[in-house]
Amino acid sequence: MKECIILAGGLGTRLRTVVADLPKCMAPVAGRPFIDYVIDYFLAQGIEKFILALGYKAEVIIGHIEENYPTLDVQYSIEIEPLGTGGAVKKACGLLEGKNAIVTNGDTLYKVNVTEASAAFALQPSDCTLLLKPMVNFERYGVVELDENNCITAFKEKQFYETGLINGGVYLLNSELFLKEDFSEKFSFEKDYLETFYPLGKMYGIVQDAYFIDIGIPEDFERAQVEFAV
Repeated sequence: MKECIILAGGLGTRLRTVVADLPKCMAPVAGRPFIDYVIDYFLAQGIEKFILALGYKAEVIIGHIEENYPTLDVQYSIEIEPLGTGGAVKKACGLLEGKNAIVTNGDTLYKVNVTEASAAFALQPSDCTLLLKPMVNFERYGVVELDENNCITAFKEKQFYETGLINGGVYLLNSELFLKEDFSEKFSFEKDYLETFYPLGKMYGIVQDAYFIDIGIPEDFERAQVEFAV
């Protein structure tokens, strides 16, 4: 698994009270745009090529990457108008060299072990495999349920849970199979793909209890300032 699509087209509207008018992935965390931490982590995990799915103020992100990552193997998939997460992934898949890729969000960092996840994906091929984070006492996220073979059996709505597995926003995607589906131009990767196609039995989950943060709300954005200040 050597290619990574980063979804970085978000407006960051929920962060406007604490961040200036920037794409969400460019929100400054401990002196650096958050997307730097995402790129650096996946580089360290062996990713060789990045495709950045961009929309809002794409030029800001491109300028930053070209100045600060001059040797990075990167291509840009730019939306003229918002396509939703699914449309963004679909457009970005057209730039892949291989058929399998990691897909992740530019405003979350889930420190998954890519080598272990890739090995599991190879042993249990799927249309899409989700990396799942165990959590306790939460209500911000829905939960994902698995059977004894790690096949996804349900996506549960957001509510209070004492324990559960959340979708960590990191996916191992067979883009060849994904692109064969008859999607509209604009659609949600989560609702229109994952939650619609999982009953067909070709989506699996891999549980990894690794560091996870989503800076999409001010509280966790402020928490990141402390946790990344090292």
